Amino acid sequence: MPNQTTEYAFASHKPTVEGKIRQQLTDFQVDEDLGFELTGEGEHVCLHVRKTGANTEWVAKQIARFAQVRNMDVSYAGMKDRYAVTTQWFSIYLGNKPEPDWSQFTHDEFDILTVTRHSRKIRKGSLKSNRFTLIIRELQGDVEELEPKLHWIQQHGIPNYFGEQRFGHDNLDQAIAMLKGELKVKSKHLKGIYLSTIRSFLFNLVLSERIQRNIWNQAIDGDVMQLDGSQSVFGLEQVTDEITQRLAQFDIHPTCSLAGEGTPLLSAEAAQLEQTVLQDHRFLIEGLHNARLKLAHRATRIKVEQLEWEQLDAATLKVSFSLEAGSYATSVLRELILTS
Repeated sequence: MPNQTTEYAFASHKPTVEGKIRQQLTDFQVDEDLGFELTGEGEHVCLHVRKTGANTEWVAKQIARFAQVRNMDVSYAGMKDRYAVTTQWFSIYLGNKPEPDWSQFTHDEFDILTVTRHSRKIRKGSLKSNRFTLIIRELQGDVEELEPKLHWIQQHGIPNYFGEQRFGHDNLDQAIAMLKGELKVKSKHLKGIYLSTIRSFLFNLVLSERIQRNIWNQAIDGDVMQLDGSQSVFGLEQVTDEITQRLAQFDIHPTCSLAGEGTPLLSAEAAQLEQTVLQDHRFLIEGLHNARLKLAHRATRIKVEQLEWEQLDAATLKVSFSLEAGSYATSVLRELILTS
């Protein structure tokens, strides 16, 4: 059976420089960009929160408790790393309840930066991007390799792997046990995490194969293409000069499937590639179908925007960049360094 220690292919060569991340909470900073302006008025109170070493869901529950509303009345756009310093927005629907005095709401693990209002709740997934600022310490190896690598990432982007956070410590093993009936999972939330872990694992396998064939950033006949910055996709019968040009301009991206029920959009060579890679994992795919997950697609690559770096000293590197929502900073780091 599969395991989550699988080493996926690298788009450039495997890094030779080693380094350590998350040595301190401030070494991993994330700032959320919703991509839209809050109106300043409306029935939803919005809090801009900076949290330090805290879980997003836990912070949401503390907000609900203080505001004396149900947990479901507090929402946010996306989960943020726990072992980090992060900023993000939460919205609260108070209904007929009076607005609490937020200045009295203090906690060691988070601060409220701004309080405003908006006409709608902040929904999960409704954010544009995240800005990361990372410190890599105790660098070992040929550090001069890092700058050419960073320039390469600027030019080509990175494989859009699901990062290690998606898999947790043993999520994949637990997910397989759940499908086999060896583990009873009552929590809908936890079941959803396990099913997402399986889809992520299968996606990463196919993407790794495309990298090995050097087609992770190229179109092949039968591909499903995704418009940049959008969830819109379209099927591709044949690769044309126009498609090749749009790929070079990062206007569109190839995709791999997120397994689930629905009419397959892949055809020809692209469909055959996925079938070949996943032929030994029919049990997992059937489990996703039985759970009624819907077939979807995810881009094989992601642009790394506003990439900047600074060598703080001989053994310390600071890197900053922005990624579209749903992509992982650790997927950038794995192309750059070997982490420990």
